[in-house]
Amino acid sequence: MRKEDCFYLGKIAKKFSFKGEVLVYLDTDEPELYENLESVFVESNKHLVPFFIETSSLHKNDFLRVRFEDVNTEEDADALVGSPIYLPLTMLPKLTGNKFYFHEVIGFEIEDKRLGVFGKITSINDSTAQPLFEVLNGEVEILVPMIDQFLVKIDRENKKVIMDLPEGLIEMYL
Repeated sequence: MRKEDCFYLGKIAKKFSFKGEVLVYLDTDEPELYENLESVFVESNKHLVPFFIETSSLHKNDFLRVRFEDVNTEEDADALVGSPIYLPLTMLPKLTGNKFYFHEVIGFEIEDKRLGVFGKITSINDSTAQPLFEVLNGEVEILVPMIDQFLVKIDRENKKVIMDLPEGLIEMYL
């Protein structure tokens, strides 16, 4: 399995017992969706390795208590602590309406109600307080704030994000 075909679910935070159990931090708003997984991919040496789950249960909201097959000792569990966990993109719940996954809109055209199409979304910068669409217009990179009030429609059929942006926001780049 390639990392590009997966999404980051969380990471193995710490050991839980002397019998190889671990606590996985789930980086999601809905941890209950991942309570009954059969397997996950654990990143090890830049490769994704499948690990099968014997038992799992939610633990203190954001954690999943997991017992993996063939991880039976504290030392086995120690080797996994800190490792990122991934699942195939196909396991993401489908979103509808104006809700979207960041990876889903990469490559979509972005359109302003006033100006029309002004570029293609190349990536999303979520390292700032306000996530930003990174949009390419020819050679010019435009940063567009992802604010719910600006978002008019996610048009999955035509691969467009339609927005109603404040006057001057796009013009200052062009």
